[in-house]
Amino acid sequence: MGKKITVDSATLFNKGLEVIEAHYLFGVEYDNIEIMIHPQSIIHSMIETKDSSVLAQLGRTDMRLPILYTLSWPERVYCSEITWPRLDLCELGSLTFKAVDNVKYPSVDLAYAAGRAGGTMPGVLSAANEKAVELFINEKISYLDIFKVVEMTCNAHRNELVTSPSLEEIIHYDQWARKFSATLQPSSSRRSIVLA
Repeated sequence: MGKKITVDSATLFNKGLEVIEAHYLFGVEYDNIEIMIHPQSIIHSMIETKDSSVLAQLGRTDMRLPILYTLSWPERVYCSEITWPRLDLCELGSLTFKAVDNVKYPSVDLAYAAGRAGGTMPGVLSAANEKAVELFINEKISYLDIFKVVEMTCNAHRNELVTSPSLEEIIHYDQWARKFSATLQPSSSRRSIVLA
């Protein structure tokens, strides 16, 4: 993984952004999308059907498989055992899950709030996160400031939220969020997600 994805994985902003993606890609309401911590990183997604059965996509912790599937869809490409070792569940032993600690990972609540706000807010969240992570990597802000920068940017955007944006408005507010985020000097105060 690159630096950006590594930081997003640590803050769980990556999961929050995936919730927004799932909402738009699959038309699922936010209340029906749940994030779980799965330390083994073997199960990449699960869906619960109407009859309460759960279907899961399992694979080794290697992004080559989802990339291969994206490039070859709707076909499946044969991969030899030498090139691509098969997943051995017996070798793995067990799979564990736990709920997200929203105090430790406030990015999750912020992403849900931005998604529910809709319009230009999810793009502002994404752009502000990209800028905040860049500032962190360049040692301009601390790790804990990443969330604060994104939250402050989203809150500043509330009064200018466009609920049905054009492409030009989406691009405009993406650029605005990056510029605004770069000017912030986060304080040590506690968070207060107020996007509603």
